[in-house]
Amino acid sequence: MRPTQHPSNTRVLGAPKGWDQSELPCGALAITDVAVEGVRHVVSFWRPDADDLAKLNAGGTVALWIVGATMPPASLTVEAAC
Repeated sequence: MRPTQHPSNTRVLGAPKGWDQSELPCGALAITDVAVEGVRHVVSFWRPDADDLAKLNAGGTVALWIVGATMPPASLTVEAAC
């Protein structure tokens, strides 16, 4: 899956401060800032390619990878086309 622009995007995140791009490249990620019941969230949008869709249709799963030793609160959803 590849990150994709969305009409709601409000800013772009870059690599964290001190990130070593030569060790592990980290590109820019467009995000949307939202609040849900007063709790701040950031949303990024991802589009599956044909290979991803074939794997999902064959029963594959979506894996969320987080760099680090723990998992922050996260959510995966499917959004309608806009």
